Amino acid sequence: MIAACAGVIYLFIPKDEHADPIKAVDFTVELATVRTDAPYPVAAPEGLPEKWKATSVRYDEAEGKAWHLGFLDADRRYVAVEQSTAASRTYVPEVTQKAKDTGRTETVAGKEWQVWEGDKYNALVLPGKGHTTVVTGSAPKESLVEMVEALRTTPPATPAS
Repeated sequence: MIAACAGVIYLFIPKDEHADPIKAVDFTVELATVRTDAPYPVAAPEGLPEKWKATSVRYDEAEGKAWHLGFLDADRRYVAVEQSTAASRTYVPEVTQKAKDTGRTETVAGKEWQVWEGDKYNALVLPGKGHTTVVTGSAPKESLVEMVEALRTTPPATPAS
């Protein structure tokens, strides 16, 4: 009887079969907060195409002051921005699902990024003073480069009133 009632209720609840099941997250509040708290310049993208979708955000002050932003690119493949003060020799393999440094570098957005490759994720890694920035994920290198090119470490200038 309960199953029959549940079935009838389900039939009459409006549904949007075309709705995207993946909910985008707004990371602007967390970003503003972390930019005042983190001991390094916190990176976040600006101007990515609309088809890119932020899916996760977190800051772990206790674990290496780790900043994380997760995205799906236009083809719904995963790209993450990871930053931390943790030791890069352990941090980078952790956030890249055990990717390895290829020994190659690539200049993207005017900076030399290390190229890491792995079975699950590839990554572009930028060692900094006291912190490391990693752009990683299952997306192809073109999407990782697109993310790196969109990264900014300062808030956009607000227009003068």
